[in-house]
Amino acid sequence: MRNILDTHTLIWFLNGDEQLSTKAKKAIEKSGTINFVSIASLWEMAIKTSLGKLEMKSNYSKVAELLEDNGFQILPITFADTLLLLSLPLHHKDPFDRIIITQSISNNLTIITRDQYFSQYKIEQLW
Repeated sequence: MRNILDTHTLIWFLNGDEQLSTKAKKAIEKSGTINFVSIASLWEMAIKTSLGKLEMKSNYSKVAELLEDNGFQILPITFADTLLLLSLPLHHKDPFDRIIITQSISNNLTIITRDQYFSQYKIEQLW
């Protein structure tokens, strides 16, 4: 299985938050699974941290180490992702979520998210 974690999923996983569903946690931790984190999620987390809207159990400067410790791979945004974004229906207007959706489509990844708007797209979603 190949997953991409939505930003809240990543935060809840790293923080050990009970809001993360058991099904999502098991899918992330399943042996042989490749989990990706969009660079857009890291950008969003940095912005929210700098604005005081996000608190992590560990300092944000430790996120790279936590990603590595959990075997997560950082997924860059490609030009092909931005091209796909042009034709993506506007069911969801959040720019970070829209790029995660396009990365899911471009890379054939299952998105692990609780966000109800994601289900309006032709993607694999798990929660």
